[in-house]
Amino acid sequence: MTDSNAHDFKRSMQQRHLVMLSLGGVIGTGLFLSSGYTIQQAGPAGAVLAYLIGGLVVYLVMMCLGELAVHHPEPGAFSAHATRYLGPATGYTVAWLYWLTWAVALGSEFTASAVFMGRWFPGVEPWIWCGIFSLIVFGMNIISARFFAESEFWLSLIKVAAVIIFIAVGAAAMFGFAPLSGNTEAPGITRILQEGVFDHGVMPILMTLLAVSFAFSGTELIGIAAGESENPEKNVPLAIRATLWRLIIFFIGTIIVIAALLPQDSAGLKESPFVAVFQLTGIPYAADIMNFVIITALLSAANSGLYAASRMLWTLADQKTLPKVFSRVNQRGIPVPAILVTMLGGLLSLLSSVYAEDSLYLALVSISGLAVVLVWMAIAASQFSFRRQWLKAGRSANELTYRTPLYPIVPIAAFLFCALACIGIAFDPNQRIALYFGVPFVALCYLVHYLTRRASANDAYVNDSLSTQQEAIDAR
Repeated sequence: MTDSNAHDFKRSMQQRHLVMLSLGGVIGTGLFLSSGYTIQQAGPAGAVLAYLIGGLVVYLVMMCLGELAVHHPEPGAFSAHATRYLGPATGYTVAWLYWLTWAVALGSEFTASAVFMGRWFPGVEPWIWCGIFSLIVFGMNIISARFFAESEFWLSLIKVAAVIIFIAVGAAAMFGFAPLSGNTEAPGITRILQEGVFDHGVMPILMTLLAVSFAFSGTELIGIAAGESENPEKNVPLAIRATLWRLIIFFIGTIIVIAALLPQDSAGLKESPFVAVFQLTGIPYAADIMNFVIITALLSAANSGLYAASRMLWTLADQKTLPKVFSRVNQRGIPVPAILVTMLGGLLSLLSSVYAEDSLYLALVSISGLAVVLVWMAIAASQFSFRRQWLKAGRSANELTYRTPLYPIVPIAAFLFCALACIGIAFDPNQRIALYFGVPFVALCYLVHYLTRRASANDAYVNDSLSTQQEAIDAR
């Protein structure tokens, strides 16, 4: 291994890799499993509205990230941006929050995969599948960045195709062009319209925003991959635009189909709403095929998550806030120590597969969702600060290769919407654990950064003093 700097990473990712990497990080348990929870809590129409709000928020955040990623394409991404424009302590905290986002998400992805394998192998303990999937994902990350990108491209392509097919078949079933089991009458959008958007109240929609944010988390992977991509000035903006529109279409289309076909009392975390909907259509083996696709999708999301989280550890070490060993990459440009430590986060999957799958899964989703929303807030604040400094230096916004539109409205709106999602979970007893865990975690990050920086300053002072004394002795 060699000591790392930004140039040790290989710029081998193309635009298609960036798009599929982002889609791969997003289309996982948040869509395939926890979308059922959103419908159960907010009702069909309320769930559609919640996902529309989530799509708007991620659009605003990605507009902010685009400007930063194009101007500063580096593996540290928004952690490095926060360090530069919000302060070292905030950048340190953002890196740990994002590491936490994906370390916890690894647990939820592996756990969900084991749950779906139980459909075919009910006698096999879930922790065995968690271990097998951990080894597969580790292998895809450890070979090379190009191999990771290619494997993620094809895994993501499978689930994108599955989502498109799901929307097409579901829409056909909704309007009577495809049969439903038991000669059930095609519901159209009756189930969505029979309840008003706010029949469950405003609060359930607000409470589900964090789960929706978790579902959309992963789009920001483009910012991290920019540091290992070819021609980021051109490819990053194109990838952001392509990803955003695909995600909004996929997510909104999917939630409309599920809300229209699946009774609200049947939605939840016991089974994927995707599998439940295909069972309703009566298409032979459709549910089993979708079960396989979902497992593939979950492994893809875990694959992206391990990649992103390991780059955050590398960033912390590169900023000298973690031991130097984590800033090392091998000759293939892989930060092996950072990947190994991040994989330990996958051990949460073993815990959640043994204890209270439903309740602990939701807790993992909530903690991961809160962490990513706080990261999004930092992205918006970093772009706001960057543009202010840029203009204050006498530069024009037109000089930027890619610029966030409607500044400062976009970063301010993104920040406030994210803050609203954080407030909402305080009223949901099932997700409140995220605040109990997340708030002390943020405070601890700031405290540790303060103490480590102070210790580093003291060490530097002692070394300087010893050096001065030695020089005085030598002079005698």
